[in-house]
Amino acid sequence: MSEGSGRVEILRRSIEAQAAPPQWVFVVAAVLAAVTVLSDRLWPVARHVITIAHEGGHALAAVASGRRLAGVRLHSDTSGVTVSSGRPTGPGVIATVAAGYPTPSLIGLGAAALLATGRTSLVLQLCVAMLLAMLVVIRNGFGVMSLVVSTAAILAVSWFAPPTARAGFAAYVACFLLLGGLRPVVEVQRQRRRRRGRDSDPDQLARLTGLPPGFWVGLFGLTGLACLAGGGGLLFG
Repeated sequence: MSEGSGRVEILRRSIEAQAAPPQWVFVVAAVLAAVTVLSDRLWPVARHVITIAHEGGHALAAVASGRRLAGVRLHSDTSGVTVSSGRPTGPGVIATVAAGYPTPSLIGLGAAALLATGRTSLVLQLCVAMLLAMLVVIRNGFGVMSLVVSTAAILAVSWFAPPTARAGFAAYVACFLLLGGLRPVVEVQRQRRRRRGRDSDPDQLARLTGLPPGFWVGLFGLTGLACLAGGGGLLFG
């Protein structure tokens, strides 16, 4: 094979490596993700992943807005708390509190954009990077265990799974985040109707901004739906 032919072959393989996975991979991943989110048996376990993303959003917004991040705790009941210090009012604390619910959907949208261009490995690498970053700020044992287990699962798929399985897993993660980001919004609204969860993010934002909690629930829901529509368009369009 000549040098020119060899370069063409390398370029061809590079293009194939960047090609998006077959459409059926996305379809299967989306179905499995929907089953996970809608199942009352699977959701309580899978929701821990959403909580990790949710609290990660709070932590990132706190740091980005100049607040001092004290740490993050993840609990076995799928709840979590992010503690930061700084001004008790103002844009910084508002951004920190508001960042939680949209983050899983936004991460899912970003993953879908990468998958649509065939960057499966990059999706998994970024997931590992985000989990390791969270591990630095976790302050309780259950949180550490959750992050270690999640990281180990992604690394195992990255190292040992065949390409199609890796693509399917990455697509499942993207679809799960897009769909799973919406269910907590529904749940927090149900809790509010039952006059529970008065310390929820929407209620805290209402006290900080003067806007009603329903406004924030609606905003979170619209953000999640927009990400779902955008991610679906990228994966299936």
